[in-house]
Amino acid sequence: MLSGVPLAPPPCRPPAPLTDPVRILVTGHQGYIGSVLVPALLNAGHDVAGLDAGLFSSCTFDASGLVHVEETERDVRDVTSMDLAGFEAVVHLANLSNDPLGNLAPGVTMDVNHLATVRLAELARAAGASRFAFASSCSLYGDGGDNAVTEDAPMRPLTPYGEAKALAERDLSRLAGEHFSPVFLRNATVYGLSPRLRFDLVVNHLTAWAVSTGRVRLLSDGRAWRPLVHVEDVCSAIIAALEAPRTAVHNVALNVGRAAENYRVREVADQVAAAVPGCRIETPGGAGADARSYRVSFSRIAERLPEWAPAWTVPDGIAQLRDALVPRGLSPDVFEGPAFSRIAHLRELIDQGRVDAGLRPAAAVAA
Repeated sequence: MLSGVPLAPPPCRPPAPLTDPVRILVTGHQGYIGSVLVPALLNAGHDVAGLDAGLFSSCTFDASGLVHVEETERDVRDVTSMDLAGFEAVVHLANLSNDPLGNLAPGVTMDVNHLATVRLAELARAAGASRFAFASSCSLYGDGGDNAVTEDAPMRPLTPYGEAKALAERDLSRLAGEHFSPVFLRNATVYGLSPRLRFDLVVNHLTAWAVSTGRVRLLSDGRAWRPLVHVEDVCSAIIAALEAPRTAVHNVALNVGRAAENYRVREVADQVAAAVPGCRIETPGGAGADARSYRVSFSRIAERLPEWAPAWTVPDGIAQLRDALVPRGLSPDVFEGPAFSRIAHLRELIDQGRVDAGLRPAAAVAA
């Protein structure tokens, strides 16, 4: 027990049949994935509420795509038992969201992505939730080499973000029991449109540069492997995991994606250049190798969730992004700035004194 929350057994009742509509709490519901997941859950017939610190609520690309639900504005580190009351399932997205952002504040990354995650699960378990879907990451494989790694491969995280995900999985697994089933959804690198779009993701970033400048701008030598998955496919996988038989997902890790979507970064750049006429690929002088390189096997998710299959491919996602970006005419200073880059946004909030170094709102800290 990491947080002092008592692990008393929940009320003795069988796990809810999640094929029926249930009440689901989505943490981080205002984020890149969350703003796509919420309407998907509603369309699947579930009763959805959100919990979010609100740090990125202004980072909106397309407000017309936002769906508003009952919500609590709360840092996930401050969740109370009352916040979990009445929910049959929790989808936990509220994390510092990638490797560069994790490097900005490594200690905060551990507090949020590891310790607060486990505490949230403890509270959910005590409140009687039967499912806990944790948005983990394939980045915990670190340097995985050229062979496709399975969920049983050693974790070799190279960043605080990856390390925090690995530690959270370890400790969440210890909470599993007859009435509480965590599932660890190790997402490939996500791409695609969202009402709260991010351009600090490789496919989105390369496509934005191509549309804006006519250049596909690589930041490394492009040889590193990345598994990729569309944001809508991530959301459909979450729903499939929530609705699957308990035996299929109880205390299990699932890589989320498909084998054909393992690419070297240079291959992604080639596809972007093919989709945006007149583009050329640029590699900055002295660009080196990215130590984070991993190919991933997706055979387990195909076996455990046979009714789920990704609907998107990288070329389709690039075309989707291109068609959304061309009319907007965004310049690099906009799509790499605070509106659409999470690390740039947090740095701006810190510089303006709106959040402190612990990424808590300054007004709340003063109070």
